[in-house]
Amino acid sequence: MPKLKEKIYQMFILGTDGGGLDTALKNGLGGVIFFTYDINSENEFKKLVNKIKKLSIIPPFLSIDQEGGRVERTENIHAGKKYLSAKFAYEKGADFLNNQTREIAKELKSYGINLNFAPCIDTNTNPKNPIIGERAFSSNPDEVIKGEKIVTAAYKSNGIIPCVKHFPGHGDADADSHLTLPKIDLSLEEMEKTHIKPFKAAIDNGIDMIMAAHLYCTCFEKNPIPSSLSKNTLNYLRNTLKFDGIIISDDMIMKGVSNFGEVEACLMGIDAGINMFIYRNSKEITLNIIEKIYQKAIIDKELQHKIEMSYNKIIKLKQLYKIY
Repeated sequence: MPKLKEKIYQMFILGTDGGGLDTALKNGLGGVIFFTYDINSENEFKKLVNKIKKLSIIPPFLSIDQEGGRVERTENIHAGKKYLSAKFAYEKGADFLNNQTREIAKELKSYGINLNFAPCIDTNTNPKNPIIGERAFSSNPDEVIKGEKIVTAAYKSNGIIPCVKHFPGHGDADADSHLTLPKIDLSLEEMEKTHIKPFKAAIDNGIDMIMAAHLYCTCFEKNPIPSSLSKNTLNYLRNTLKFDGIIISDDMIMKGVSNFGEVEACLMGIDAGINMFIYRNSKEITLNIIEKIYQKAIIDKELQHKIEMSYNKIIKLKQLYKIY
């Protein structure tokens, strides 16, 4: 039976940068996220993946952001060949989008990757949006829904877990959540009609993982709390939209969330309903955050209960995709 510390480590996906990855894997780390600097040659990358698998005490999510276009992590391997971003792939028609996604899925699978943080199902309503743009299928939610169905089905049928993002919708933002906490000042009715609609469709369509954004949505919170740490937002996702899968945070290093205090932000997130956290590194500071949560969980029964619920969801998804 896994120990409490291992269950907490299962709730984290860390990057390779920082020197602490081996330790984290031996403590039960839930997953690893890969970036362009990890992937310089096919053979080297496969060796890295195999090393990670060997060190893991529970088989990990091996994850990536591979959307196509400007978010493509394998570009060093196939120099000159680029996948199209969601917008341009979608505009070429359903067959093209399906075929490209299958190609991405097969490539990822060949390296041993089992989780892709895609598709991006934001409805890109703000032309000045600095972070979404062509990463969105469309500025029309009904078109976004069509794109999501095609992409999600192609990933699932090739054994890759798709994770839709960025709930409750990053499409109206006028700032980059890597740099600040963007404010979305729309009514709940407007959010539901345009931005939440694709997430509802994805849930109805059986999506297993949803990424929560570092956005301040005034329809859910009076004070500037990121959606990723907001009880009101995540309760809405669970209770109103009836999502029963894994809620994962966007990268916790991003400025949209990092100002809330390192350990405090994670505890707020767990309390609000986050099941997993992404950190782009495995530095000592990141491992210390996990250790401090563990120390608190030893004496906090409610925190233990939430960790247990998250752990069960994580293992269930790993079993569903035959990772575990």
